Amino acid sequence: NLDRARIRELTGAPPPPERPPIAEWLTGWTAADLDPAEALDSLPGVLHHLADAWARRDRPDVTLVHYADLLADRDGEMRRLATRLGLDGVDPGAWPALVEAAGLASMRAAADRLAPDPGGILRDRAAFFRRGGSGAGAEALPPAAVARYEARAAELAPPDLLAWLHR
Repeated sequence: NLDRARIRELTGAPPPPERPPIAEWLTGWTAADLDPAEALDSLPGVLHHLADAWARRDRPDVTLVHYADLLADRDGEMRRLATRLGLDGVDPGAWPALVEAAGLASMRAAADRLAPDPGGILRDRAAFFRRGGSGAGAEALPPAAVARYEARAAELAPPDLLAWLHR
């Protein structure tokens, strides 16, 4: 969904290459053995960052949100987050509209205003609000590649974090 010509225009550098097909890209992403501090968007980097938050999850200044929980109970999760942030004074009459506005369909409909695209690098802002579900990576991979991901993730993160993450 990136406008590679716009990226070149903004940076003066060659745009990033087109990604290979998703299954090929995910397989390489899973296998890459990179320093988490140097490659934050690698699997080691993502799991390192998440493991750091996981280790601090009981602190009052850390709140983990699982996308599956938002899908299952957006209202309840929003109320939980509001409480954690000290926003208990939200007008009860405004609450249903806030919950609706936080839904994928509403965000997609307001993509021109909500998509994070100040430089205009997205070809389609509505496509930023892509699917609204988890598991796209596993769906794109054959079972053997999913097993390799699971084994690699088990090397990089504690089992309780992975159980929470993959539920």
